[in-house]
Amino acid sequence: MRRDAKFGLALLLTPLLLWLSLLIFIPHIDLFLVSLRERVGVGKYDISLANYLTFINEPLYMWTFLRTAVMSVVATVITLLIAFPVSYYIAKMVKGRTQSALFLLCLVPFWVSELVRTFGWMILLRETGIISNLLQSVGLASGPVEMLYNDAAIMVGLVYTSMLFMVVPLVTTLESLADEVVEAGYDLGGNGLSVLREIIIPHAMPGIVSGCIVVFMLCLGNYLTPTMLGGKESLWFTELIYSQFIVRFNWELGAAFGFLLLILSSVIVWGMLRLTGQSLEKTMG
Repeated sequence: MRRDAKFGLALLLTPLLLWLSLLIFIPHIDLFLVSLRERVGVGKYDISLANYLTFINEPLYMWTFLRTAVMSVVATVITLLIAFPVSYYIAKMVKGRTQSALFLLCLVPFWVSELVRTFGWMILLRETGIISNLLQSVGLASGPVEMLYNDAAIMVGLVYTSMLFMVVPLVTTLESLADEVVEAGYDLGGNGLSVLREIIIPHAMPGIVSGCIVVFMLCLGNYLTPTMLGGKESLWFTELIYSQFIVRFNWELGAAFGFLLLILSSVIVWGMLRLTGQSLEKTMG
């Protein structure tokens, strides 16, 4: 009986282990090994940390990563500020079909690909787009207004594409908050701000941290949105990785940049967990 149970457990774990091995562990190990290669001739390589030293010694590369990380953090904060009241309203203020309909509205934009959604924003923000024409028609602009190819356009695209990944964990967490607990806070003399600060936010903290981690990682690793809405001068770190692999055929440096993106983003996420006092098990649970 015990042997049958072990065999069944092995069968259940096999797809997971294959998925982790073939799509995560083996590619990352190969990426790391490629990043340690230094070209010394045609088809000849040495093992060194030269590619990583290039990242440290070249200010443009370091600045691009810092810019990408800071803008990703800002996009995460903006997404949280917008998603929290929306999530609270969906989770606690409405019930039944209305709740399902509102949640469906958050899901509708993701029925089409990110490429189509980004093109939609380009149509809205370009100088001949709807917003520019509207500003001209009401007299707020004397001519076409170009709102593409800047940091604000990138931020709009990042927040829009990440919203659902913040709403889902927040709604899930807030739904588990009993209405009686909130009512007790008001009965004990609390006001809206104190109840939010002392009851709602602490209870929602696992969802907040989980959503922030997912949104931050999506923004940091996003390539399409910054490239299309920010233009060629958007200075996004994933663009550097793409350029090294596809444009310059420098796979060694591109692999180093990719591995650095993984390590540095993991360090930032670890720091976020430490600052909020959350554990990874509690957050993912």
